[in-house]
Amino acid sequence: MDRRTPPLEETLSGDIPTHHRSHKRSRHRSPAEGGKVLGLGEAFVKTIRHFWPGLSRQLGALPDTRYEPFVEYDRKFLAWWGLLLFCFKLGSRRQLDYDLRDNDTEVLHNVNRLAGTRQKSLPVHKTLDHFLGHVGSEALAQLRTWCLRRLIRMKALDACRLMGRFIIALDGSGFLVFHKYHCPQCLTQKSGNTTIYLHNILEAKLVDSHGLALSVGTEFIENPSRDDQPGKTTRHTSLSAYEKIKQDCELKAFARLAPKLKKDFPQTRLCISADSLFACGPVIDICDQHKWSYICTFKEGRTPDLWQDFMGLLSLVPENTLRLTLPKDIRQLYRWVNDITYVDSEERPHKLNAILCEETSPTETHTFAWITDMPVNKDSVVAIASQGGRQRHKIENQGFNIQKNSGLNLEHAYSFDQDNIKSFYYLLQIAHIFLQLMELGSLLKRLANDHEASPIRLFGSLKNIARRLLECFRYFHIPDLAFDPINATRFQIRLDTS
Repeated sequence: MDRRTPPLEETLSGDIPTHHRSHKRSRHRSPAEGGKVLGLGEAFVKTIRHFWPGLSRQLGALPDTRYEPFVEYDRKFLAWWGLLLFCFKLGSRRQLDYDLRDNDTEVLHNVNRLAGTRQKSLPVHKTLDHFLGHVGSEALAQLRTWCLRRLIRMKALDACRLMGRFIIALDGSGFLVFHKYHCPQCLTQKSGNTTIYLHNILEAKLVDSHGLALSVGTEFIENPSRDDQPGKTTRHTSLSAYEKIKQDCELKAFARLAPKLKKDFPQTRLCISADSLFACGPVIDICDQHKWSYICTFKEGRTPDLWQDFMGLLSLVPENTLRLTLPKDIRQLYRWVNDITYVDSEERPHKLNAILCEETSPTETHTFAWITDMPVNKDSVVAIASQGGRQRHKIENQGFNIQKNSGLNLEHAYSFDQDNIKSFYYLLQIAHIFLQLMELGSLLKRLANDHEASPIRLFGSLKNIARRLLECFRYFHIPDLAFDPINATRFQIRLDTS
């Protein structure tokens, strides 16, 4: 048996000596440098074991339609292989072969202990793509839901609540662009004689003021297949004729996403935070049906009649005013109106509240406005605006921008199979949840404090944290105690809310 692959019973019991079998490249590191790299790996493993002690069981329950006699790699090992692709921010599936598939490193031993398996070799990147085709994207979507439910149930995210509700930011984003026809579900965009083919998504993320942006729901914005267009198209319909069909959009996607979100989190109190596109009757009606609150950006051009009513009513309630002075001589003036009647395009009546905030600095003035169903008064207006309305931008900054630009490489085509594209998307979202809990957790902060620095100052960037995490899995034997699920219940990990 390979020395890096002890029996499973020994691996999980922690009976293997915690000696340091470093790769020869790691010998050139100073003790302090090696200590912080090893400490980062320990923080990662302990974070996973602490927040999701049942993860191994969930991975083992993933559907797997591979032909059993020919199966070489355990589903748990391959699931972790896919998650580590994003946790290490490798950037492409092929990079798995270059950065991880090396038997002279500690990768096999560390991943075996992480997955609770006893594999004797490392897979090639095509094995992962093949495996995901036998799992299906829906199973990975449910795995992500389980991860969020676990965090909510253990009250790890209670500090994120606004008036008892989690803020769920909504936004759409492109994540794949093809310059040639890819599949019938592609959206199309023309510029002159050039046509590009897009895969977009509507994403729902749990956000808060401290930097969290955790994926809770996804709806792929895609055109229905030709076979789903009875009376409009046939399998002989030309591509140019098919492109004339009205394309899918964010509002249609939200109508599909909302019942899924309600099914996944039936008892959880949510507040939808979205831009002005969603400040309309259909979205308000959906929120009312599901008993969700909402805070949407309010713009005159989106609902001009409602805006005029709001402007007219402001002068009638001068007492609904709050002035604040913030650091750096920033002044805020809040004004609001409650119980405005709004009749939407389908003649449905709604009662809503509206907030106007004028923010003045020494050099400029900005105006913000929101509509909401939450009761607005002097005690709640600042929280609704700052924790609810303004936090919507976290889905763009801490969500999409980080996933596109810090190494997760969201816009890369990790597969060309239509369902596998979605599977890799869900793996990315789950891995990003893991990374955020580690990056904002007290274990990493404690490691940085030992070096008299902050986590970002210690490692340089989020991308560097992932690179050092990769180095740890390659060159260091992570202590067995870090993998012990019982030990993970004996300590606390607090999220940074400073």
